[in-house]
Amino acid sequence: MAGRLQDKVAIITGGASGMGAADARLFVEEGAKVVITDLNEEAGAALADELGENAVFVRQNVADEAEWQTVVDTAIERFGRVDVLVNNAGILFMKPIEETSLADMEKMLAVNVTGVFLGMKAVVPHMKQQGGGVIVNMSSAAGIVGQVNTVAYSASKFAVRGMTKAAAMDLGLANIRVVSIHPGSIATPMTAASGVTLDSPLPLAALNRNGSPEDVARVVAFAASDDAAYMTGTELVVDGGLTLGDTPQVYGMMAALAGQQQ
Repeated sequence: MAGRLQDKVAIITGGASGMGAADARLFVEEGAKVVITDLNEEAGAALADELGENAVFVRQNVADEAEWQTVVDTAIERFGRVDVLVNNAGILFMKPIEETSLADMEKMLAVNVTGVFLGMKAVVPHMKQQGGGVIVNMSSAAGIVGQVNTVAYSASKFAVRGMTKAAAMDLGLANIRVVSIHPGSIATPMTAASGVTLDSPLPLAALNRNGSPEDVARVVAFAASDDAAYMTGTELVVDGGLTLGDTPQVYGMMAALAGQQQ
């Protein structure tokens, strides 16, 4: 049986590890060919080798416009087209606003916002020429609600959410869909420094657990597939209920605390 992404060609940025690597593995499993990009050459090349003839690795700084052209050219030369762009590359650091420097903000925006903009701009001419395509932009739960100590990160992820909606309006008549994905607390190498693991509880989320890269990859694959053909400009939240507000766990903790104070 053919996979949901059979014969589609996808560019996946930040694909050497974490959510990007999970995307690449699932896309190939679902029949796609993938161009994996990352600054981590060793891990990216190893993943491409693991996935075989349906994958190729290109070292890329997503904030560099010229390097985007190299990535798109590689996709076309190797696989003939570009059907899907997954703008997954991103950085995260957490600082209160008074400790966030201008340099911090500019670095965050360069990778998380300019990188997404340049990626969309680079693939659109080819998608228009071939009659359509899908752009999946990785935002965050921090692009849905405010979060503590994330003024730069939240700014970048709200920007991705907004750019997604505007681009969807611009590109709809060209049969190019654009959606944003909003992961919550996902156990990846990027979040490991904050103590996020699959085994640790997450009382702020309704499901009381952190997510896995595969939890997100399955949603990314759906968004990129023809199963989502009538979906554009929307945000898909994959957060275990983190952005719902008061969760059962938190409510129970508060109730218990109130009982102890009586």
